[in-house]
Amino acid sequence: MSGSQPAAYTHGHQEAVLRSHRSRTAADSAAYLLGQLRPGQALLDVGCGPGTITADLAELVGPGGRVVAVDASAEVLEQAAGYVAGRGLSNVVFELADVHRLPYRDGEFDVVHAHQVLQHLADPVAALREMRRVTTPGGVVAARDVDYASMTWYPEAPALDRWLELYRRTARANGGEPDAGRRLLSWARAAGLTEVTVTTGTWTFATPERREWWGGMWADRVTGTAFGRTAVERGFADRAELERIADGWREWSAAEDGWFSMIHGEVLARV
Repeated sequence: MSGSQPAAYTHGHQEAVLRSHRSRTAADSAAYLLGQLRPGQALLDVGCGPGTITADLAELVGPGGRVVAVDASAEVLEQAAGYVAGRGLSNVVFELADVHRLPYRDGEFDVVHAHQVLQHLADPVAALREMRRVTTPGGVVAARDVDYASMTWYPEAPALDRWLELYRRTARANGGEPDAGRRLLSWARAAGLTEVTVTTGTWTFATPERREWWGGMWADRVTGTAFGRTAVERGFADRAELERIADGWREWSAAEDGWFSMIHGEVLARV
Protein backbone atom coordinates (compact mmCIF):
# COMPACT_ATOMS: atom_id res chain seq x y z
CA MET A 1 0.00 0.00 0.00
CA SER A 2 1.14 3.50 -0.70
CA GLY A 3 0.96 6.09 2.01
CA SER A 4 -1.60 8.85 1.73
CA GLN A 5 -3.92 11.45 3.15
CA PRO A 6 -5.00 10.81 6.75
CA ALA A 7 -5.81 7.14 6.53
CA ALA A 8 -4.22 4.21 8.32
CA TYR A 9 -3.24 0.99 6.56
CA THR A 10 -5.74 -1.43 8.07
CA HIS A 11 -3.74 -4.61 7.42
CA GLY A 12 -0.31 -3.50 8.62
CA HIS A 13 2.91 -5.14 7.43
CA GLN A 14 3.10 -8.08 9.82
CA GLU A 15 4.26 -11.46 8.53
CA ALA A 16 0.73 -12.86 8.18
CA VAL A 17 -0.13 -10.00 5.82
CA LEU A 18 3.07 -10.25 3.80
CA ARG A 19 2.53 -14.01 3.50
CA SER A 20 -0.62 -13.20 1.55
CA HIS A 21 0.97 -10.44 -0.50
CA ARG A 22 3.96 -12.58 -1.46
CA SER A 23 1.59 -15.14 -3.00
CA ARG A 24 0.36 -12.69 -5.63
CA THR A 25 1.45 -12.82 -9.24
CA ALA A 26 0.69 -10.73 -12.31
CA ALA A 27 -1.31 -13.65 -13.67
CA ASP A 28 -3.72 -13.82 -10.72
CA SER A 29 -3.72 -10.13 -9.80
CA ALA A 30 -3.12 -8.10 -12.97
CA ALA A 31 -4.33 -10.26 -15.87
CA TYR A 32 -6.53 -7.41 -17.13
CA LEU A 33 -3.39 -5.30 -17.67
CA LEU A 34 -1.03 -7.80 -19.28
CA GLY A 35 -2.25 -7.25 -22.86
CA GLN A 36 -1.18 -3.60 -22.60
CA LEU A 37 2.45 -4.34 -21.76
CA ARG A 38 5.23 -4.13 -24.34
CA PRO A 39 9.02 -4.47 -24.20
CA GLY A 40 10.72 -1.17 -23.52
CA GLN A 41 7.89 0.53 -21.63
CA ALA A 42 8.33 2.67 -18.52
CA LEU A 43 6.05 1.40 -15.74
CA LEU A 44 5.25 2.74 -12.28
CA ASP A 45 4.01 0.19 -9.73
CA VAL A 46 2.22 2.06 -6.92
CA GLY A 47 2.02 0.33 -3.55
CA CYS A 48 4.28 -2.49 -4.70
CA GLY A 49 4.42 -4.37 -1.39
CA PRO A 50 6.89 -7.28 -1.35
CA GLY A 51 7.43 -7.07 -5.12
CA THR A 52 6.08 -10.31 -6.55
CA ILE A 53 3.72 -8.61 -9.01
CA THR A 54 6.40 -5.99 -9.71
CA ALA A 55 8.88 -8.65 -10.75
CA ASP A 56 6.41 -10.24 -13.17
CA LEU A 57 5.65 -6.86 -14.74
CA ALA A 58 9.36 -6.10 -15.01
CA GLU A 59 9.92 -9.31 -16.94
CA LEU A 60 7.16 -8.37 -19.36
CA VAL A 61 8.57 -4.91 -20.18
CA GLY A 62 11.98 -6.56 -20.55
CA PRO A 63 15.53 -5.41 -19.91
CA GLY A 64 14.96 -2.44 -22.20
CA GLY A 65 12.05 -1.32 -20.04
CA ARG A 66 12.10 0.66 -16.84
CA VAL A 67 10.09 -0.10 -13.70
CA VAL A 68 9.82 2.18 -10.71
CA ALA A 69 8.16 0.53 -7.69
CA VAL A 70 6.98 2.71 -4.80
CA ASP A 71 5.56 2.06 -1.36
CA ALA A 72 5.17 3.91 1.94
CA SER A 73 7.08 1.25 3.92
CA ALA A 74 10.87 1.26 3.74
CA GLU A 75 10.99 -2.20 5.33
CA VAL A 76 8.71 -3.68 2.68
CA LEU A 77 10.67 -1.98 -0.10
CA GLU A 78 13.84 -3.60 1.21
CA GLN A 79 12.18 -7.01 1.05
CA ALA A 80 10.90 -6.29 -2.46
CA ALA A 81 14.32 -5.25 -3.68
CA GLY A 82 15.79 -8.50 -2.36
CA TYR A 83 13.08 -10.56 -4.03
CA VAL A 84 13.50 -8.82 -7.39
CA ALA A 85 17.28 -9.17 -7.24
CA GLY A 86 16.80 -12.87 -6.55
CA ARG A 87 14.81 -13.11 -9.75
CA GLY A 88 17.83 -11.72 -11.63
CA LEU A 89 16.09 -8.51 -12.69
CA SER A 90 18.03 -5.28 -13.05
CA ASN A 91 15.39 -2.98 -14.58
CA VAL A 92 13.59 -2.10 -11.32
CA VAL A 93 14.26 0.69 -8.83
CA PHE A 94 12.44 1.01 -5.48
CA GLU A 95 11.57 4.33 -3.89
CA LEU A 96 9.55 5.65 -0.96
CA ALA A 97 6.68 7.74 -2.30
CA ASP A 98 3.15 8.94 -1.57
CA VAL A 99 0.66 8.27 -4.37
CA HIS A 100 -0.92 11.69 -3.71
CA ARG A 101 2.41 13.45 -4.33
CA LEU A 102 4.41 11.33 -6.74
CA PRO A 103 7.93 12.74 -7.26
CA TYR A 104 7.86 12.24 -11.03
CA ARG A 105 7.38 14.56 -13.95
CA ASP A 106 4.22 14.80 -16.00
CA GLY A 107 3.86 11.97 -18.52
CA GLU A 108 6.92 10.06 -17.32
CA PHE A 109 5.42 6.55 -17.53
CA ASP A 110 3.67 4.50 -20.19
CA VAL A 111 1.82 2.44 -17.56
CA VAL A 112 0.88 3.32 -13.98
CA HIS A 113 -0.45 0.39 -11.95
CA ALA A 114 -1.92 0.04 -8.45
CA HIS A 115 -3.09 -3.25 -6.97
CA GLN A 116 -5.22 -3.17 -3.80
CA VAL A 117 -4.13 0.38 -2.98
CA LEU A 118 -7.09 2.71 -3.51
CA GLN A 119 -9.23 0.94 -0.90
CA HIS A 120 -6.82 2.11 1.80
CA LEU A 121 -6.77 5.80 0.87
CA ALA A 122 -8.91 8.62 2.22
CA ASP A 123 -8.88 10.30 -1.21
CA PRO A 124 -8.65 7.70 -3.97
CA VAL A 125 -9.82 10.21 -6.58
CA ALA A 126 -6.86 12.47 -5.84
CA ALA A 127 -4.58 9.44 -6.08
CA LEU A 128 -5.97 8.54 -9.50
CA ARG A 129 -5.51 12.14 -10.67
CA GLU A 130 -1.86 11.95 -9.66
CA MET A 131 -1.46 8.59 -11.37
CA ARG A 132 -2.99 10.13 -14.48
CA ARG A 133 -0.61 13.12 -14.28
CA VAL A 134 2.52 10.97 -14.49
CA THR A 135 1.14 8.83 -17.36
CA THR A 136 2.15 9.75 -20.89
CA PRO A 137 -0.58 10.59 -23.44
CA GLY A 138 -1.67 7.29 -24.94
CA GLY A 139 -0.52 5.40 -21.86
CA VAL A 140 -2.69 3.55 -19.37
CA VAL A 141 -3.68 3.86 -15.73
CA ALA A 142 -4.62 0.50 -14.21
CA ALA A 143 -6.16 -0.16 -10.81
CA ARG A 144 -7.61 -3.26 -9.17
CA ASP A 145 -9.31 -3.44 -5.78
CA VAL A 146 -11.31 -6.05 -3.95
CA ASP A 147 -14.90 -5.48 -2.85
CA TYR A 148 -15.28 -6.90 0.65
CA ALA A 149 -19.08 -6.90 0.52
CA SER A 150 -18.83 -9.34 -2.40
CA MET A 151 -17.09 -11.95 -0.28
CA THR A 152 -19.14 -15.12 0.08
CA TRP A 153 -18.55 -18.54 1.53
CA TYR A 154 -19.95 -21.94 2.38
CA PRO A 155 -20.77 -23.48 4.78
CA GLU A 156 -22.43 -20.71 6.77
CA ALA A 157 -20.13 -19.47 9.51
CA PRO A 158 -21.31 -16.85 12.01
CA ALA A 159 -17.69 -16.15 12.97
CA LEU A 160 -16.92 -15.16 9.38
CA ASP A 161 -20.04 -12.98 9.24
CA ARG A 162 -18.67 -11.17 12.28
CA TRP A 163 -15.17 -11.00 10.77
CA LEU A 164 -16.49 -9.29 7.65
CA GLU A 165 -18.57 -6.82 9.64
CA LEU A 166 -15.61 -6.05 11.88
CA TYR A 167 -13.15 -5.65 9.03
CA ARG A 168 -15.39 -3.26 7.10
CA ARG A 169 -16.04 -1.18 10.20
CA THR A 170 -12.35 -1.01 11.08
CA ALA A 171 -11.26 -0.14 7.55
CA ARG A 172 -13.75 2.71 7.36
CA ALA A 173 -12.71 3.98 10.78
CA ASN A 174 -9.16 4.06 9.41
CA GLY A 175 -10.31 6.30 6.54
CA GLY A 176 -10.47 3.69 3.78
CA GLU A 177 -13.24 2.07 1.74
CA PRO A 178 -13.32 -1.74 1.89
CA ASP A 179 -15.96 -2.01 -0.85
CA ALA A 180 -13.67 -0.25 -3.32
CA GLY A 181 -14.13 -2.61 -6.25
CA ARG A 182 -17.62 -1.37 -7.13
CA ARG A 183 -16.48 2.25 -6.85
CA LEU A 184 -13.49 2.16 -9.21
CA LEU A 185 -15.40 3.37 -12.27
CA SER A 186 -16.92 6.24 -10.31
CA TRP A 187 -13.54 7.21 -8.87
CA ALA A 188 -11.88 7.03 -12.30
CA ARG A 189 -14.54 9.28 -13.83
CA ALA A 190 -14.24 11.75 -10.96
CA ALA A 191 -10.48 11.84 -11.56
CA GLY A 192 -11.06 12.92 -15.15
CA LEU A 193 -10.34 9.59 -16.80
CA THR A 194 -12.75 9.11 -19.69
CA GLU A 195 -11.64 6.18 -21.85
CA VAL A 196 -12.16 3.54 -19.16
CA THR A 197 -12.56 -0.21 -19.57
CA VAL A 198 -14.15 -1.95 -16.58
CA THR A 199 -13.72 -5.64 -15.79
CA THR A 200 -13.87 -7.93 -12.76
CA GLY A 201 -11.69 -10.74 -11.54
CA THR A 202 -12.20 -13.32 -8.81
CA TRP A 203 -10.19 -15.27 -6.31
CA THR A 204 -11.64 -18.59 -5.16
CA PHE A 205 -10.47 -20.88 -2.36
CA ALA A 206 -12.11 -24.29 -2.60
CA THR A 207 -9.40 -26.96 -2.62
CA PRO A 208 -8.09 -28.40 0.67
CA GLU A 209 -4.71 -26.74 0.15
CA ARG A 210 -6.12 -23.32 -0.70
CA ARG A 211 -8.69 -23.46 2.09
CA GLU A 212 -6.01 -24.33 4.62
CA TRP A 213 -3.78 -21.50 3.38
CA TRP A 214 -6.52 -18.85 3.21
CA GLY A 215 -8.22 -19.77 6.48
CA GLY A 216 -4.96 -20.14 8.38
CA MET A 217 -3.66 -16.85 7.04
CA TRP A 218 -6.80 -14.96 8.08
CA ALA A 219 -6.85 -16.64 11.48
CA ASP A 220 -3.36 -15.25 12.03
CA ARG A 221 -4.32 -11.84 10.65
CA VAL A 222 -7.29 -11.48 12.96
CA THR A 223 -5.22 -12.00 16.10
CA GLY A 224 -1.73 -10.90 15.09
CA THR A 225 -1.88 -7.85 12.84
CA ALA A 226 -2.81 -4.17 12.88
CA PHE A 227 -6.39 -5.02 11.91
CA GLY A 228 -7.17 -6.89 15.11
CA ARG A 229 -5.19 -4.51 17.28
CA THR A 230 -7.03 -1.50 15.85
CA ALA A 231 -10.42 -3.17 16.27
CA VAL A 232 -9.67 -3.71 19.96
CA GLU A 233 -8.24 -0.21 20.47
CA ARG A 234 -11.35 1.36 18.95
CA GLY A 235 -13.65 -0.74 21.09
CA PHE A 236 -15.14 -2.67 18.17
CA ALA A 237 -14.15 -6.07 19.62
CA ASP A 238 -12.14 -7.61 22.44
CA ARG A 239 -9.35 -10.16 22.37
CA ALA A 240 -11.68 -13.03 23.26
CA GLU A 241 -13.89 -12.26 20.29
CA LEU A 242 -10.88 -12.09 17.96
CA GLU A 243 -9.86 -15.56 19.16
CA ARG A 244 -13.37 -16.86 18.44
CA ILE A 245 -13.24 -15.39 14.94
CA ALA A 246 -9.82 -16.97 14.35
CA ASP A 247 -11.20 -20.33 15.47
CA GLY A 248 -14.08 -19.83 13.06
CA TRP A 249 -11.63 -19.36 10.20
CA ARG A 250 -9.84 -22.59 11.13
CA GLU A 251 -13.12 -24.45 11.36
CA TRP A 252 -14.19 -23.18 7.94
CA SER A 253 -10.86 -24.15 6.38
CA ALA A 254 -11.29 -27.73 7.64
CA ALA A 255 -14.74 -28.14 6.08
CA GLU A 256 -14.60 -30.65 3.21
CA ASP A 257 -17.13 -28.63 1.20
CA GLY A 258 -15.64 -25.26 2.15
CA TRP A 259 -15.75 -22.58 -0.54
CA PHE A 260 -14.79 -18.88 -0.45
CA SER A 261 -14.82 -16.37 -3.28
CA MET A 262 -14.59 -12.61 -3.85
CA ILE A 263 -14.90 -10.08 -6.66
CA HIS A 264 -12.22 -7.54 -7.61
CA GLY A 265 -13.08 -4.46 -9.61
CA GLU A 266 -10.62 -3.52 -12.36
CA VAL A 267 -10.27 -0.32 -14.38
CA LEU A 268 -7.98 0.25 -17.34
CA ALA A 269 -7.99 3.88 -18.46
CA ARG A 270 -6.34 5.25 -21.60
CA VAL A 271 -4.88 8.71 -20.96
